[in-house]
Amino acid sequence: MNKQMRAPVPAGMRAIPAGRFVMGSDSHYPEEAPAHRVRVAAFMMDETAVTNRQFAAFVQATGHVTVAERALDPAVYPGANPRDLVPGSMVFHMTSGPVDTRDFRNWWSWVPGACWRHPEGPGSSVKGRKDHPVVHVAYEDAEAYATWAGKALPTEAEWEYAARGGLEGKEFAWGDELAPRGRHVANTWQGAFPWQNLLEDGHPGTCPVRSFPANGYGLYEVCGNVWEWTADWYGAKHAPANAEKPSCCAADNPRGPAMVGSFDPDQPNVTIPRKVLKGGSFLCAPSYCRRYRPAARHPQMVDTGMSHLGFRCVIRPGGRSGSRA
Repeated sequence: MNKQMRAPVPAGMRAIPAGRFVMGSDSHYPEEAPAHRVRVAAFMMDETAVTNRQFAAFVQATGHVTVAERALDPAVYPGANPRDLVPGSMVFHMTSGPVDTRDFRNWWSWVPGACWRHPEGPGSSVKGRKDHPVVHVAYEDAEAYATWAGKALPTEAEWEYAARGGLEGKEFAWGDELAPRGRHVANTWQGAFPWQNLLEDGHPGTCPVRSFPANGYGLYEVCGNVWEWTADWYGAKHAPANAEKPSCCAADNPRGPAMVGSFDPDQPNVTIPRKVLKGGSFLCAPSYCRRYRPAARHPQMVDTGMSHLGFRCVIRPGGRSGSRA
């Protein structure tokens, strides 16, 4: 299963060999279980998350208007306050002191006018941040960029396999220590979240791509910096292993549930499907969220971008589909 890709690798991408690995984890958050063996075919992946510079080129070429730049449809959000139906996005703000971390509304707020061009809202810009990951992109925006670029969004299995960089069973993309020998190798949060950021890694928010060492496959910032969209619908757990298959056999290029299985059971009146995010972000902290690991996963409604959410793309040989209805 060490077959390498024969197709030329475009600039800014890396060839990821076919192989098998243990996907998920039984030692962390429940949604990461069960750990199970998986086989993945060879593909190519972007070395970095898509940057503001790259996304601006896409917008200039296509005229694409992101979801955050459009007014919301009242029919999709019954009961919503009309003032919240204007173009905007979710923006993180540091609190002035300790807060109840069970309620994300203490540090996230809907900001009218926030979008990829204005990450913190009106008055902010991406000037000086051209090489930072683009943020405030909804799933539709990421998919539109990928199609324009002749690429696709990765499946969850592809993303996790590539993020591990060939390290089997390790906690992080670089080994088992968050900060090996006291050195920060990812853009995460140091201090008490969400009110105390010690900035030991030097970055209060997103950082330019390639700021930290690449993993074993030559991919940068697969953990920390920004969460990344995948093509898979979210399920509360990984699918259990097929009992009819011998334990030595792994699932081939597995996918998540169908779209209907991705709805949030805690919000039965909300029928917005959710995709899987991977990688964690600059807001992940040992004091609050340890999702800066390849096995970690998180649900995200497809209509919502945030100030810590981006994406990267893949190319599959032979045009293998990355979509599932």
